[in-house]
Amino acid sequence: MEGDAVDQPSSLQVTSFMILMYFFETYLDLRQHAVLKLPTLPKTLEGVISQEKFEKSRAYSLDKSHFHFVHEFVTIFMDSAILFFGILPWFWKKSGNFLPLVGLNTENEILHTLAFLAGVMIWSQITDLPFSLYSTFVIEARHGFNKQTIWLFFRDLIKGMCLAIVLGPPIVSAIIVIVQKGGPYLAIYLWAFMFVLSLVMMTLYPVLIAPLFNKFTPLPEGELRLKIEQLASSLNFPLKKLFVVDGSTRSSHSNAYMYGFYKNKRIVLYDTLIQQCKNDEEIVAVIAHELGHWKLNHTMYSFIAVQHTVIPIQHLVSFALNLVSRSFEFQADAFAKKLGYGAALRSGLVKLQEENLSAMNTDPWYSAYHYSHPPLVERLAAIDEPDKKED
Repeated sequence: MEGDAVDQPSSLQVTSFMILMYFFETYLDLRQHAVLKLPTLPKTLEGVISQEKFEKSRAYSLDKSHFHFVHEFVTIFMDSAILFFGILPWFWKKSGNFLPLVGLNTENEILHTLAFLAGVMIWSQITDLPFSLYSTFVIEARHGFNKQTIWLFFRDLIKGMCLAIVLGPPIVSAIIVIVQKGGPYLAIYLWAFMFVLSLVMMTLYPVLIAPLFNKFTPLPEGELRLKIEQLASSLNFPLKKLFVVDGSTRSSHSNAYMYGFYKNKRIVLYDTLIQQCKNDEEIVAVIAHELGHWKLNHTMYSFIAVQHTVIPIQHLVSFALNLVSRSFEFQADAFAKKLGYGAALRSGLVKLQEENLSAMNTDPWYSAYHYSHPPLVERLAAIDEPDKKED
């Protein structure tokens, strides 16, 4: 009972903070929802985005917004109930009781923690499954984005759980040992471990994990490959491999990214990006933007983007990282423009906005809090701004 008396105030405080943040974020969501209902394009995009694409984008964004309201309400309701009624301490005790049934030592903290986390993972998968299915096979399908079958959906889900079973125990075990042995230097040891783990995962994920879900093939010889290689060479970017990923097997959304350390860099293009951007210059301009992140040393940003710390701090850290990310995006756009890809980048961004049916109208408060990338209107305005003459 004494333990309950000690735990209850902290649980109540965390629950209260979660509910407070829910109301704040719901207010921002309502502001964004009102903007999404506007029947006209922003003046900057008039004549740039077709009315047909705008209407499709508006319908898609409103569908996602309605879904988001329901999802967030159910999530905060369940999370608050779990914390307020002490479900987690109860489940911790039950997971300990489960260990002797399978012949394991209940006094082993690592085994106890793994059993607890396994139960939490199963619960999360079960409760989130209806929302994932609805989002994928109703909303995304309704607007022409979903390309995966129900079999592929569950195959990815099973693969993800298998990876968690393989990778989770050694990572969790290492963290527990550090907590047990860390002493006064616990924070330093834990930070160092997470930093190294981030580097290892960033190295292994695209090489070993990503291929489990998607097929990566070398970009065929041709004008597009030649232009990308020439751009990389002009910037001394150590490009080793250039891949196309079959993103179209799951969605018609498009993207491009790069990864790798030191002199072993790789660039990946979604096949949907190549299909949607008929002009090679638009694709090269998007790559120029990504290379701008590398040239301007923005890649280190991902190393420090570990947001999930203490819950109250997480929101502030996330907001601050979004501000930094938005600044980096403007800088990368300016870099591509300086290379002579301003017009092509402008065209490519418009094309991606159209094909992805991204929101055309955005509330400034909502955008500032949630978006890691600036809205299209702001990016185009920055690209169109005349270059400042140096004295």
